[in-house]
Amino acid sequence: GKPLHFLDRIRCDYPMVMHGVSLSIGSSDPFDLAYLKGLRSLINRVQPAWISDHLCWTGTDGLNLHDLLPMPYTKAALDHLVSRIQHVQDYLQQSILMENVSSYVAYRDDEMTEWDFLAEVAARSGCHLLLDVNNVYVSSVNHGFDPYRFIDGIPAEQVRQIHLAGHEDHGSYVIDTHDHPVCDTVWDLYAYAVRRMGLVPTMIERDDNIPPLAELLAELDTARRVVERELAAGKVAA
Repeated sequence: GKPLHFLDRIRCDYPMVMHGVSLSIGSSDPFDLAYLKGLRSLINRVQPAWISDHLCWTGTDGLNLHDLLPMPYTKAALDHLVSRIQHVQDYLQQSILMENVSSYVAYRDDEMTEWDFLAEVAARSGCHLLLDVNNVYVSSVNHGFDPYRFIDGIPAEQVRQIHLAGHEDHGSYVIDTHDHPVCDTVWDLYAYAVRRMGLVPTMIERDDNIPPLAELLAELDTARRVVERELAAGKVAA
């Protein structure tokens, strides 16, 4: 159909990566085999540099809740996730990137921090990580932790991509919306991530309230200036 036609044309001129929201890797439901089959077919067609999805669950008992819901950070959930990620990687015959989600709830049974949980997932499953810096900031405000500790706590060598985005600030809580410019605090956090992770491919997400192209390009220039500034200061990890 038309989407694949244009995708093929774009693929002829540009390298591509694939990013999904429907894997529901943390769910207790069986995998949607039709979805996995379609994903593998698209991967074979597009040949992306990598594929990624979110470390979350999106529903249970066949009900899709249409949200990226955080995992409980427990040993049992860790075992469950590692097995599921390995299953998907075996089926797709490649490693995948798992992204940290923005979080608005915490579980009483949590046994570790999110960053320790992510580090263990990567170490045990062989997956890589997609670091969403805005999600780190959003969750840090909502749960009262130091976002710099988060970035320090994940394995830098496992981070293959970084996401940036805007959010809505409601004072006592923050919502990841992808409909605002990247704020100064997130730019500062991105600079810190660059120092620790090195030169990692970075994408700015904008899903709604789309501004003129010139404003989007200006944000892209800001990201480049952050990297150039850290390089010039000799602060970027090798």
